[in-house]
Amino acid sequence: MMNDVYIYDVPTKKAQQFVDITYLVRETVSKSGIDDGIVMVFCPHTTAGITINENADPDVVRDILVGLDKVFPVDGDYRHFEGNSHAHLKASAMGASCNIIVSDGTLLLGTWQSIYFCEFDGPRRRKVIMKVLGK
Repeated sequence: MMNDVYIYDVPTKKAQQFVDITYLVRETVSKSGIDDGIVMVFCPHTTAGITINENADPDVVRDILVGLDKVFPVDGDYRHFEGNSHAHLKASAMGASCNIIVSDGTLLLGTWQSIYFCEFDGPRRRKVIMKVLGK
């Protein structure tokens, strides 16, 4: 059973964006040496999240961001003094983590799936934390 925790910097360049971190998750699984298990991907920030979604058409990511802006507009009727309540709401809706099954050393993602770090209050220097469990 692997017990290593991996922490990576994920710099973001826009106020809101999805950063494909699938390559980083694959590298982490490879470094860990496991063949079968689970990799946990966690975002330790309250205005960012983690999700799995389509990687083939960049308009899907754009559409998700547009949809989230409609539900949680930047200039909504919020009281939070920092002015980023929309980012907190979006992060809560997306979630702070995901787990991916690893089989034969490979992430069991669907053909069109990627793992995304979701920035809602950038640009910032962010972190992503991964833990690999398996044999």
